[in-house]
Amino acid sequence: MTTARQSGGKGLRQFLDAEQQRDWLEGNTRLLDADERTESLEQHFKYVARFEKFLRRPQAEEVLALLRLYAERCIPVPRTTERFYWSVSCLPSTSDKPLVRVNASWMELFTLYADGDDLRGRFIVHLSDFTTDRSAMKEYLDEGHLERSVVEPNDIACTFPNATDLFVIKVRGPASIRAFLTDDRALRGIRNFNLTHMNRGRNAYQASHCYSLADHMLDG
Repeated sequence: MTTARQSGGKGLRQFLDAEQQRDWLEGNTRLLDADERTESLEQHFKYVARFEKFLRRPQAEEVLALLRLYAERCIPVPRTTERFYWSVSCLPSTSDKPLVRVNASWMELFTLYADGDDLRGRFIVHLSDFTTDRSAMKEYLDEGHLERSVVEPNDIACTFPNATDLFVIKVRGPASIRAFLTDDRALRGIRNFNLTHMNRGRNAYQASHCYSLADHMLDG
């Protein structure tokens, strides 16, 4: 187990040096996180009503379980970096009407949506982590691996935004979302993208951080 430490630089580099980040990316270490979290009472109460509304959704229990898994596996030292280097929003008021969304820097990382009474997940990752030759060319997408990373091949779909080395993966159903989060290669891709954006500096979405959701992610 490796202890997070001050190492200079901006973003996540303040807490984890390049070697620690690389070891975590490859699954070769467990990072020692902070024992306590820093919390703003004003920020906490800001989204309590929205969180209570979320809890009435039929997907709430599954969402909380998936968020706990995501925090455990996909965010380095999540207690140390909470709100200021990543955040989670509850029922954010965007046009796509998500249930929850995890952000870092200026980027969306992971979003969960209602799909009737079921769930859909959206992951944003580097395309080069999911191609056969590690290039950012969609012609070399490893479709076979993507289909094997979920419960049923038709549970996964993808789109290619008009941006270099950016890739959107959509997964249907909590069982397949959980399978994707526990697939070794998919997990590495998620971690790599998250490291990229947590290293870019402070999180632009601090004001939308929902501590009630984060309580379940980090203390549940």
